Amino acid sequence: MNQRILFMAIALMAISCTNQKNLSKSADAPLFESYWKLTELMGNPIQSQPAMREIHMILKEENSRVQGFSGCNNFLGSYELKEANRLSFSQMMSTKMACLNDMETETQFLDVLQQTDSYYLHGDTLQLIRAKMAPLAKFLVKRQK
Repeated sequence: MNQRILFMAIALMAISCTNQKNLSKSADAPLFESYWKLTELMGNPIQSQPAMREIHMILKEENSRVQGFSGCNNFLGSYELKEANRLSFSQMMSTKMACLNDMETETQFLDVLQQTDSYYLHGDTLQLIRAKMAPLAKFLVKRQK
């Protein structure tokens, strides 16, 4: 009887350790202070050019500020985070540099930020959503090396 109990205890510990490892591998990236690189906008993949800066955003925890680069210009603003993954952006402003590259992506990206009303975070992926429909934008966290 004691051997059976000992065997069960060892088996439970092994299962528990395995589950802990799986949990740590699938942990979500931190929403705040992470470099979120844009990978998809309105269902279209975003291709980064080696010589160009990546479109990205960083949600700063202090003062609920957002900052980033939208393709040609830097931007900043405020965000509000509520329960049930509700997220909205406001007071957005950006530099007004004239760029030779595609300004349509930048305009669309900044519009998406204004339309967002919620988010979904899973692993290294962040999605901005409006009205529980298809994602407006998808991001991948850029990990420090």
